[in-house]
Amino acid sequence: MIKKTIIKILIFSLVIFLTGCRDKQIPPELQMVEKQEINLWRSGAQIYAPVEYSSYKISFGNVKELLIKEKSRFAWFQDYQKVQSELRNILIEGNLLQNIISDNKKNMNDKVFNEISLAKNRIDTIKGLTEMINEGRLARKNLIKAELLLSEAIIRYNNNDYNTAEKKLNNLSGFIKASENAILPILNRYSDRNHIKKWQKMVEETIAQSKKMGIPAIIVNKSERTLVLYKSGVPAWTYIVGIGRNGSLDKQRAGDNSTPEGKYRIIKKKSESRYHKALLLNYPNEEDRKNFILAKKNGLIPAKSGIGGLIEIHGGGKNSMTYGCIAMDNSKIDHVFNIVSVGTPVTIVGAVDYNNKLSSAIEGL
Repeated sequence: MIKKTIIKILIFSLVIFLTGCRDKQIPPELQMVEKQEINLWRSGAQIYAPVEYSSYKISFGNVKELLIKEKSRFAWFQDYQKVQSELRNILIEGNLLQNIISDNKKNMNDKVFNEISLAKNRIDTIKGLTEMINEGRLARKNLIKAELLLSEAIIRYNNNDYNTAEKKLNNLSGFIKASENAILPILNRYSDRNHIKKWQKMVEETIAQSKKMGIPAIIVNKSERTLVLYKSGVPAWTYIVGIGRNGSLDKQRAGDNSTPEGKYRIIKKKSESRYHKALLLNYPNEEDRKNFILAKKNGLIPAKSGIGGLIEIHGGGKNSMTYGCIAMDNSKIDHVFNIVSVGTPVTIVGAVDYNNKLSSAIEGL
């Protein structure tokens, strides 16, 4: 009887021992945290909350070390309560982190969206300005590069890759600036009150001369691309014209493709011309020569440059881009040709008022 009792006790002890040798169950929160970490990474935690995500990973790493340490203990002495508690804290930390990521993503979405809108508006504004002046071609190369980067940024934005989208936007800002720098010095002339005051004075004097002497007179407005033919001080006809390749600028020298500004007169009528008919002007006049000498002296033009000449109002089409002349449709030059005579005053200005087409356009920049 005693022997049987001893055997039972030994068997029971063996069962307890064998049972105690098994590792205790790992807290289920471990798998939950592992899944959470993957989801956080997929949400872009490393991009939208790098500091918080780094802290989260450190916390999880510390718990993993604690778990390894606990697993190395003899099964009887394993205790995962602290590990489980820490894992639950990490789950809470991860949930808070997910909220931070969502908020930062939304903020980044809004920021990039606004930057895309601003860049698009800027590009559209500059593009519109380039179409208003012949010199706009100087800005279009950089503008095309900016448009390509903007397209790439929009694609990235639509794919929720806000970080790369913003980098594209940062890169395109340099091309936009270069485009602006190419045309703003030209356009700023048309909002300069001193320039406009000077132009207005020339126009007023020419109209007064036409009225006083009862003769025709021509006013060319470069900003509006118009030629107005006056009779006895009264505007009688208005025509659309083309100007020089760099016609928005005042002519300084031969070969600059600019259209001169000043008070001139017709010195020759050509009934046959390379461009149908032509009215030759007395460019350069005395003031042009003075300005040319001064510009050379100040190093604004090459020392070997000539002053140029042969500035005409001619046919060939109002959409022509000339070497500095003023171009009209053939039928229109026919009409003007029949009315004017040698000696008819011709005044060429950039604009005739402060709120001109070009000054209004650059207000958006």
